[in-house]
Amino acid sequence: MKSPAPAHMWSIVLVLPSLLAVFHTTTAEKNGIDIYSLIVESRVSSRFAHTVVTSRVVNRADAVQETTFKVDLPKKAFIANFCMSIDGTAYPGIVKEKAEAQEQYNAAVGRGESAGLVKTSGRHTEQFEVSVNVAPGAKVTFELVYQELLRRRLGMYEHLLKVKPQQPVKHLQMDIYIFEPQGISILETESSFMTPELAEALTTSQNKTRAHIRFKPTLSQQQKSQNEQDTALDGDFIVRYDVDRSVSGGSIQIASGYFVHHFAPEDLPTIPKNVVFVIDTSGSMIGRKIEQTRQALVKILNDLSPEDQFNLIVFSEKAIQWKLSLVRASKDNLGKAVAYASKIQARGGTNINDAMLMAVMLLDSSNQAELLPSNSASLIILLTDGDPTVGETNPTNIQKNVQEAVDTKYSVFCLGFGFDVNYPFLEKLALDNGGLARRIYEDSDSALQLQDFYHEVANPLLLRVAFEYPSNAVEDVTRDSFQHHFKGSEMVVAGKLKDQGPDVLSAKVKGQAHRQNITFQMEASVAPKEEEFQSPEYIFHNFMERLWALLTIQQQLEQMVSASNAELKDLEAQALNMSLRYNFVTPLTYMVVTKPEGQEQLQLAGKPMEVGNGQSHFSLGAHSPLLKSTSRGSVSPTQKASSAPILPSQAVLPSVEKKDEESTMPEEPTHPGHSQAPSIILPLPGSSVDQLCVDITRSGTSMKLLIDPGQGLQVIGKYENAGFSWIEVTIQKPHLQVHATPERVVVTRGRKNSEYKWRGTLYSVLPGLKITMDKMGLLLISGPDRVTIGLLSMDDPHKGVMLLLSNTQYFSNYTKGDLGRFYKDITWDPPVGAEGTKRTLRVDGIHYTATKELKLKYQEGSLGAEISCWTVKI
Repeated sequence: MKSPAPAHMWSIVLVLPSLLAVFHTTTAEKNGIDIYSLIVESRVSSRFAHTVVTSRVVNRADAVQETTFKVDLPKKAFIANFCMSIDGTAYPGIVKEKAEAQEQYNAAVGRGESAGLVKTSGRHTEQFEVSVNVAPGAKVTFELVYQELLRRRLGMYEHLLKVKPQQPVKHLQMDIYIFEPQGISILETESSFMTPELAEALTTSQNKTRAHIRFKPTLSQQQKSQNEQDTALDGDFIVRYDVDRSVSGGSIQIASGYFVHHFAPEDLPTIPKNVVFVIDTSGSMIGRKIEQTRQALVKILNDLSPEDQFNLIVFSEKAIQWKLSLVRASKDNLGKAVAYASKIQARGGTNINDAMLMAVMLLDSSNQAELLPSNSASLIILLTDGDPTVGETNPTNIQKNVQEAVDTKYSVFCLGFGFDVNYPFLEKLALDNGGLARRIYEDSDSALQLQDFYHEVANPLLLRVAFEYPSNAVEDVTRDSFQHHFKGSEMVVAGKLKDQGPDVLSAKVKGQAHRQNITFQMEASVAPKEEEFQSPEYIFHNFMERLWALLTIQQQLEQMVSASNAELKDLEAQALNMSLRYNFVTPLTYMVVTKPEGQEQLQLAGKPMEVGNGQSHFSLGAHSPLLKSTSRGSVSPTQKASSAPILPSQAVLPSVEKKDEESTMPEEPTHPGHSQAPSIILPLPGSSVDQLCVDITRSGTSMKLLIDPGQGLQVIGKYENAGFSWIEVTIQKPHLQVHATPERVVVTRGRKNSEYKWRGTLYSVLPGLKITMDKMGLLLISGPDRVTIGLLSMDDPHKGVMLLLSNTQYFSNYTKGDLGRFYKDITWDPPVGAEGTKRTLRVDGIHYTATKELKLKYQEGSLGAEISCWTVKI
């Protein structure tokens, strides 16, 4: 079997690829199946990711054993090839039209054999699975290839990888090669499983246009401990990056007679919005859903710009407008809207039709009254969790009614909350009206999902965008007109260069910006551009052509959602022909996987299509799926040895070396004693007193704890009873916010929110900054020449979040705040009293009485080492 072509695993615009290596250790040990090699190669060029996963196993038992190969791949990716080699005999997967595959399937079922499919796996992934019986001593090699165009979302390309081998693998290696001729402007990684030992196996090299990430852990590094054979590799790995942006806002890249035009102008003023929020308050929203909707709506309303206009419509059996017309997003109106949104309750049925028509009428009346500013963007955002049950309940009629009412004047965005929603209905409703649909997963971070979606559409920069190319230069161009361009996203156009075309490809991009029409022009010399893609290490054969083909098929499938009759048949025929030509597994094709004689002779891998309940839908039934569904990306336990992949990791910046005498990080508990625990311990480098204990006496008020312009650092919090009910850390460069409560941690990077549970391992590397959390629940924010901020959620009896500081010598002379003032010039008077247990501390013109007391440090919310500490109260 040929060595796999390199693969890439990054994601530019929306969400990224994710592979799940699933190995069931105990079963593997029992049945003698040894997974001795697992290799993942990803190659990303011009946001097009080509990923090859290769797994090698051997049966060391004395009897025939079954082994299973599992891979989680991105929903937006297409499988391009699969091959299974058993002792040198290859069993390839062959892509066929569904009707032809159906005949083979029916024949196989008639012989009593099973056939499998690809199914949805988690939020953004699908799972490919195939099993085979292996003779004693026989070796099997599995190789899966898939491809994806990475999408830009909230200013970053993101690649998610599921890493879960469940057993140490002798040769485990992952390589990710990225080549972006525009230049890589930022590169970040995040992992939920990385230990200090595993971090040593992670290397990153990067120059202006290229990056290479390698993760190659040894057997000992993969083990949880020296005495345990279980692997520490169990969780997510995420890579995020962005590229440099030119003045023209875009980049044209050319290879092998094809071109791709990426366009994402950033330095444009935001266009004012007229937005109507249509919120389902029917009985099915009761409980957590309506509570999270209220939380998200309050945050979203506060994010509106003063130039925006808005209104709220809530609906159950009836639709109710908050105000009679659109209102300006003034401080007063937002305050009233937040108060209204905070009180919405769930009850009754679901009348989507009347609510949507009311939203359209609201915009129509404002338009007729000339209250909608010229070149403003009018959006209707619908949030619902179920099917229509009141009034017009036929989805087709509702889609028709809304489309006729909208009449291309506005854009509709639909959010489907949970798995009971009729998602295809919402998707067509949105696509028919110039918008898009998104599923909101019912989970603890649902409110954050809602906020993130709003942030994606919160800043329109261009309206009615059109790409123009000379007719003598290009042909077979993908979609070249777009209703909107939102800040943080990217428009992509690809096509063929005509034979005997000009030596220079010119392009114009026209659109409506705030207060004016605008035209961007750029040129690309064909020959020099072709030369950029000559490095075989960073690209793969005919990648630009396959990028064009994949984008063409995806857009044809999307157009099919809104098409009917002859147009639908024509689009389906085009997409099918392209799928077969380029060997892609799409919703119109199956991959037929054959096996050795005497085993199930046939399995089918097909592209899942989402249905109303969020599950995969296929036209074929199956006993044993090749691509199957798992909850939130995890795989349910099975009694088989699984050979499945893991995935990448990224750049590691130098960690901060912490000095023992300054560190207030938790230590191993000692004898508890009888002293009281301090609220905060402040290391004071350079002072005659090496640390200060601060007891906070005020309760229920927000406090500005640390503000250091030199560090670009701000820490605020609210102290209640024995601890902080929340602490928020804001860092200016790189821009980052960490909001910690006793229940969870929310990290906001740019406009993207990510939720983390306490005691779940986190290892995130950003430019000049590192965020880590260990299994003990200690969250550290650190970096070279930075103060280290520690956060710890406390257990009973001391509820709350604890603040810990280290490397405080890096505070600047401009530090201020309730705690920051103690890092200015402080003066200590000599101790007084018979035992010398009191003295005066002078700082910033304020005198504090300090008392020598026994205090305890904390670890995991329990009493720790006893210390003697000068203590002040604030």
